[in-house]
Amino acid sequence: MRHCLLLFFIGFATAVQAQVFSLQRQNDSLSWLCLEQGGAVSRWKLPYPVYRLQAGDVNGDGVDEALVGVVKATRYYPMGRRLFIFKNVKGKVRPMWMGSKLGGILEDFRFVDGRVRSLETTTDGLYVVAEYAWDDFGLRFVRFLAKGITRPEAVKHFEKP
Repeated sequence: MRHCLLLFFIGFATAVQAQVFSLQRQNDSLSWLCLEQGGAVSRWKLPYPVYRLQAGDVNGDGVDEALVGVVKATRYYPMGRRLFIFKNVKGKVRPMWMGSKLGGILEDFRFVDGRVRSLETTTDGLYVVAEYAWDDFGLRFVRFLAKGITRPEAVKHFEKP
């Protein structure tokens, strides 16, 4: 129950306890997001396929959040990739944002320089690479890094540091 596959470590100054977000996969469509801090482990059930887990200080408070990419349908959108963001609230994993959609059709995301960078397709079959920033309740569009391009071109923009 406490054995979680460690994907990365998030370190803090000695005044703040270190925290570790990790993912425990039970099967293809059931995982647990784990937060370990001070020897205690908190878990959040993710009953969906998970395609990415990253950490970063999304809201600028100095503490990293977990960004989790899941595959699920929503009431208004068919099966697709979604982005969920979780935070540490007194040693417990708690949802911060459970996004149903960004601007286009989400293919992948990365956390780069304090922003969420997305690789998205459009309804005309082309690609965009966009950046989003935290805005109190959720992610807001900041800018396109590239738009109306082919997938290979989009991947180059998406993977730039």
